[in-house]
Amino acid sequence: MTMNRRAMARLILENGLAFEGTHFGAEGTRFGEVVFNTGMTGYQEVLTDPSYFGQIVTMTYPLIGNYGVNVDDVESRHPHVRGFVVKTFAESPSHYKQTDSLERYLQQHNIVGIAGIDTRELTKAIRTVGAMRAVITTEDAPVDELLARMPEALVPDAVERVTTQTVYRSPGPGHRVVLIDYGMKAGILRSLLDRGCDVIVVPATSTAADVLSWHPHGVMLSNGPGNPEDVPFAIATLRDLIGRVPIFGICLGHQLIALACGAKTRKMKFGHRGANHPVKDLRTGRVDITSQNHGYMVDADSLAGTPLQLTHVNLNDGTVEGLAHKQEPVFSVQYHPESRPGPTDARYLFDNFMDMISQVREGRFTHA
Repeated sequence: MTMNRRAMARLILENGLAFEGTHFGAEGTRFGEVVFNTGMTGYQEVLTDPSYFGQIVTMTYPLIGNYGVNVDDVESRHPHVRGFVVKTFAESPSHYKQTDSLERYLQQHNIVGIAGIDTRELTKAIRTVGAMRAVITTEDAPVDELLARMPEALVPDAVERVTTQTVYRSPGPGHRVVLIDYGMKAGILRSLLDRGCDVIVVPATSTAADVLSWHPHGVMLSNGPGNPEDVPFAIATLRDLIGRVPIFGICLGHQLIALACGAKTRKMKFGHRGANHPVKDLRTGRVDITSQNHGYMVDADSLAGTPLQLTHVNLNDGTVEGLAHKQEPVFSVQYHPESRPGPTDARYLFDNFMDMISQVREGRFTHA
């Protein structure tokens, strides 16, 4: 089937800006926050990243789907995006690992896609106005009716909808780590298992008592979707855990550590989503190219008076990318060192976490 024989689809932003293109994937109408990702590859990891829950994702690279989908590039059991926007999608993908096409994958998981629109214009609109609510539809509903339904794009309980509902264990011979799942990417669990950890994954709603009942040597905080201020129960848990066990936080976990220590977070204009963000370690001068996906950030000005030290900054816009507690064995980064997708520059941070746990267990820890 060629593109010019396909049914039409529309993408309408809450400010009234509308795009008309061709439909692929599932049919229907979906509401969500429209954002953009600058990665050239990694679309399957993007689709299955729980941090994208409730969002309509635009890929800025012009050709998507050319290597199909496979069983290795998933970060959770199923996709979490509400809609998928591309310039051109490959109708005849080819790759030695391919098990299916992107279109059939979207159809299987009921995700509406739109192709053939000017993704450059859309991205410029998001960068100018900021991330907006939007609707992607294959149906012939009036624009005014769709705009009136924009509140359907809001998902205030996102973390509770993507976290695991049960505790499960992946045993290993090394350090025992409790991994709190706020919307965990599988790459984080893999990174801990690669280092021999005995990992217990627990729900986002777990209390400090729940976590400590496993007698962990360390606690890992995962990524996740939405506004960190929407999960006060997680902030309360961290306040009770800091000073009692070594902690490493990623993405949402990083923001929650900041809030637990008295700092503030705020929504970014359009966020960081892609695999090419340069981050500098202020302590060593090292620069890593990192994979990122977040729409909120720690407010740098709010760090004054807290026990947190700024350790990493984004070289594109100077935003906070890393923190360390000045007294306790706690550190965090805004980006994704498990690198799924993305460059592998920052994977050493998992080794740093292992070293920190060993130092605490052996009584050698002095500062973060």
